[in-house]
Amino acid sequence: MVATLRSFGEPLVLFCIGLFVCSSVVSARTLNGFDLTGSLIYEGHIVPGGPGKNGIPAIDQPVFDRADDVSWLEPEQRVIGVNHNGIAKAYPLAILNWHEIVNDRFATDPVVVTYCPLCGSGVVYQALQDGQELTFGVSGLLYNSDVLLYDRQTDSLWSQLHHSAITGPMKGKVLAQLPSVHTRWGAWLKDHPDTLVLSRNTGASRDYTRDPYSGYEDSKLLYFSVEFMSQAFHPKERVIGVELNGRTKAYPFSELAKGALKGVLGDRLGEAVLRIEYNAELQTARVFRGEMEELPVVNLFWFAWYGFHPKTEVYRLKE
Repeated sequence: MVATLRSFGEPLVLFCIGLFVCSSVVSARTLNGFDLTGSLIYEGHIVPGGPGKNGIPAIDQPVFDRADDVSWLEPEQRVIGVNHNGIAKAYPLAILNWHEIVNDRFATDPVVVTYCPLCGSGVVYQALQDGQELTFGVSGLLYNSDVLLYDRQTDSLWSQLHHSAITGPMKGKVLAQLPSVHTRWGAWLKDHPDTLVLSRNTGASRDYTRDPYSGYEDSKLLYFSVEFMSQAFHPKERVIGVELNGRTKAYPFSELAKGALKGVLGDRLGEAVLRIEYNAELQTARVFRGEMEELPVVNLFWFAWYGFHPKTEVYRLKE
């Protein structure tokens, strides 16, 4: 009997050891092929968004049309506008909704244009890190309902609204943000008549006349959970988010609309004197420090800004 127990005991011990080893391997968690070990964000808050890695195809060789040749884009349609190195380009949301990332160049500067339809957030970065040029893809993963990018050079994951890498060899590195404006095509064209426009000739088969997120912006519904929530405003209230010298502040459009005199408001963030140029009709705003320095800001939904900045200051009109 003792011999029988011993004969079963040895395999049992080996089985338990095997379970321990397997659990250790599983704890080095991977999602969509990305190693999350040592992530700067708690692994449990990183979730699959549905498509796998590159399931949403980034645009790597963008083609541009002259404004005169663009007949399909209506004046009221939204674009992300960028004016950099003396070059103006418009990236229609009708295209970004399907691709989320455009790897581009402005003269010799590599630039990546990113857009998360779930957060309504368009952010443009210089695609350089320590002198190395980076190109980006869509990981298929989300944090706080926001897209996680990855660079193809190191497979590191990057948080769009943290502006930084959260895993991999690039972990902790920060991308330099460039000013951009979320506005209507007609307004961008009026201010930049020589603008180039991202072409629908993307190499992918997509119906750019259809909005895959139709109705989402007006609903209180979120498709994915977020770490922090606030009921101070409608979840999809548009805000301009400002980060400066370690401080953050949200400028809700509903508050800006109450006090905008000829579209210009003054404010302070810490020691910085700010000028906010708000256009209620276009649902857009730009922020300047002092007279001339335009700050890179994010135009996005309130829930998304608060989810990443729960200690944010909030602009409210003083009665």
